[in-house]
Amino acid sequence: MTSTTRVPPAEITGLYGGLLKIAMKKMLGGVPAGASVMWHHRAVFNDSMKFGRKSEKWSELDHNLTSFATMAAAAEIGCSFCLDLGYFMSHNKGLDEAKAREVPRWRESDVFTPLEKRVMEYAAAMCHTPVTVTDEMSAALLEDLGPAGLVELTAKVGFMNSSARGNIALGIHSEEYAEACGLAPLATASQPVA
Repeated sequence: MTSTTRVPPAEITGLYGGLLKIAMKKMLGGVPAGASVMWHHRAVFNDSMKFGRKSEKWSELDHNLTSFATMAAAAEIGCSFCLDLGYFMSHNKGLDEAKAREVPRWRESDVFTPLEKRVMEYAAAMCHTPVTVTDEMSAALLEDLGPAGLVELTAKVGFMNSSARGNIALGIHSEEYAEACGLAPLATASQPVA
């Protein structure tokens, strides 16, 4: 459900803006309200986009694990935009969308492996204030993923924390990408899979 953002959207203009709108329409089917809000400060917008694009090239962590972790962080923080976009992108990237659909209820769901649950538990713990990651969580994931994998997981979830909290503060909400492409609704903790 789309609602009014706390900062009014700016018109995305210029040659770069035109190319950006074409790319977003191709990838997402439209220009997200969040992009128009962030357009007020192009350096912040550009640097955030650059970091996101560069992080997509990291390869120490399985892409499904990355997807589940970042979606679990978005769910823990309550960013409907990030959660919906993550589900939509898992579909577009050919990842396990049946599992991605279950991320909002990962604690109750029986579709995830023990490793996937440990990754989502770590992601959720990173979202708490103060952070509730334990030595035991880190040690288990260090054994599962190796040092580079754990560092990558931490960086991905940290970036999601920044993005999700910023979106919530600015009033950026889901634009229902998953629904628009015909995906089943995301599960919720109180809604078992049909």
